[in-house]
Amino acid sequence: MTLPRFLLQGSALIGWGLAVAAIAIGYTLYGWAGVFLAFTMIVFWLLLQFSRALRVMRAAATNPVASVDSALMAHTRIERGMKMLAVLRQTKSLGQRLPHPSPGAQESWEWRDRGGDALVVDFARGRCVGVSLVRASTSEAQSAQAPPPVLPPA
Repeated sequence: MTLPRFLLQGSALIGWGLAVAAIAIGYTLYGWAGVFLAFTMIVFWLLLQFSRALRVMRAAATNPVASVDSALMAHTRIERGMKMLAVLRQTKSLGQRLPHPSPGAQESWEWRDRGGDALVVDFARGRCVGVSLVRASTSEAQSAQAPPPVLPPA
């Protein structure tokens, strides 16, 4: 059995609906002790989400800003509809915000690899609405990958 895509990605409306349902069922079955138990479970769930976000941000903070190992590989893993936190988990780095977002997007973020290729991800309301790969020109890529000249010993 496969779940619908909106259930797999999570929905705030479904989450809050389940929280209200847990409180109502807790009160119906156990009175105020049930409400306290449901409230405790909701707070625990929120703490788990906060902990997950901090873990992703801590891992991203250890890497250089706007840098990925391979822009091409990151481009293949990022899909439309992904949340910003999931994109950060895939790139393992904080992106660089572009001053002018693409049409239809509220904000655009960029990551570059050593070869000069750029990954541009467009977001609207915290979700990916577009992803593009901008290849570096061949002369720039060759000069970036060329080893430094070897000087003769003095």
